Amino acid sequence: MHAMPPSPTPDLPLGPRFAIDRRLCEVGNRWGGRRAVGLFFATVSRLGDGVFWYALMLAIALIGGRRGVCAAAQMAITGLTALMLYRVLKRWTRRPRPFRSCPGVIARIPPLDEFSFPSGHTLQAVSFTIVALAWYPLLAGLLLPFTLLVAASRVILGLHYPSDVLAATLIGGGLGTLSLWLLSGVFA
Repeated sequence: MHAMPPSPTPDLPLGPRFAIDRRLCEVGNRWGGRRAVGLFFATVSRLGDGVFWYALMLAIALIGGRRGVCAAAQMAITGLTALMLYRVLKRWTRRPRPFRSCPGVIARIPPLDEFSFPSGHTLQAVSFTIVALAWYPLLAGLLLPFTLLVAASRVILGLHYPSDVLAATLIGGGLGTLSLWLLSGVFA
C-alpha cells in the first residue's frame, strides 16, 4: 500500500466548528493504518472508482432484459450527471484534502484529483444505489453495505473529511431522487 506524505499546503483557518470533522478524520485515518484495514478499504475504494458500478450496470442490462437496459441507462445518465456536478463543486470549493492540511493524516492511496469537497466516490455510490434500488429493491442487501463502505473508505484512507462524505451523501441522495422523478416517464 502506498502512503503519500502530507504536502506543505498551509492549513485552512476552519475554526472550532470543524474541529470534530478534523478529529474524526484523524481517528479514522489512524485506524486505516492497520494493514488489514487499510488493504480492505483500499480495495473497496478501488471498486468504488467505477469498476463495481460498471459491472453492476452491465449485469443488470444483460440479465434484466428491456427493464435491465432501462435501469442501466438511467444509472449511467445519473452517474454522468454526478461526475459533472462533483467536478464543478470541487473546483468551486477548492477544499484541500485532509492529508494536505491535517498533520498526522496520511493518504493511504493516491487521490484521483486535487480537492476534497464533496466526495465524488460517495456522491456516485449514493446516487447509483438510489436508482438501482428503485428498479431492483432486492439488491439492497448488496448495495447499501457497499455504499456505506465506500463512504467510510474515503475518510479512513485520508482522502476526505466526514463532512465531505456527509455532503456527498445528501447531494447524491438528491440527485438519485431527482433522476427517478425526471426520468420516470422516459424509462417507464
